[in-house]
Amino acid sequence: MTGHPTSPGDLTIAEQPIVFVIDDDESMRRALSNLFESVGLRVEVFGSALELLGSKLPDVASCLVLDIRLPGLSGLDFQTELAKASIHIPIIFMTGHGDIPMSVRAMKAGAVDFLSKLFRQQEMLDAVTVAIERDRKRRKDEKIVLNAQALFETLTPREREVLSLVATGLMNKQVAAEIGIAEITVKIHRGHIMKKMGTRSLADLVRITEMLGIRRAKP
Repeated sequence: MTGHPTSPGDLTIAEQPIVFVIDDDESMRRALSNLFESVGLRVEVFGSALELLGSKLPDVASCLVLDIRLPGLSGLDFQTELAKASIHIPIIFMTGHGDIPMSVRAMKAGAVDFLSKLFRQQEMLDAVTVAIERDRKRRKDEKIVLNAQALFETLTPREREVLSLVATGLMNKQVAAEIGIAEITVKIHRGHIMKKMGTRSLADLVRITEMLGIRRAKP
């Protein structure tokens, strides 16, 4: 692992990240398509937010380059609708006549950047690179959580109870006293938990419980 971002050329077509462009100006859509395609990015363009909502989004790292002022559903309103639908695609806003309150609202709602339509090409490419890497990381983290959740589901109710207590830092003896079982039984449960969860240390278990939001059950 080098830690460097994956370049589009290293991926199959189906795996390559996509930049979605929404702008009612055909010349702007064409210019952005040419720009992104020139660096090997896949591009899909739409004339309105509703057009994109009506299409199926591929399950790959992606970002959205969005005009702030659109016919029908505005860019800011579309950002709100995506959030309500739990669609977490990173957004880069563009505007020809934006103002500070607009940009503040967009950024507070999680936008990656807010660019004037007089942007330099490198500014847009840099913003898209950041956005796609953010989405790639989010997708990776979500897969880790889903995998951890699936492993957690294999635990018995007693093992889950032991895990929630062990993760708080209690020793085996303390866990045993807390739930009224023998210390050796706690040790056996811990062994089963470690094996089922694919962990090698208490630190790994703690990270998983934090990731899954597991809290110590109230007595």
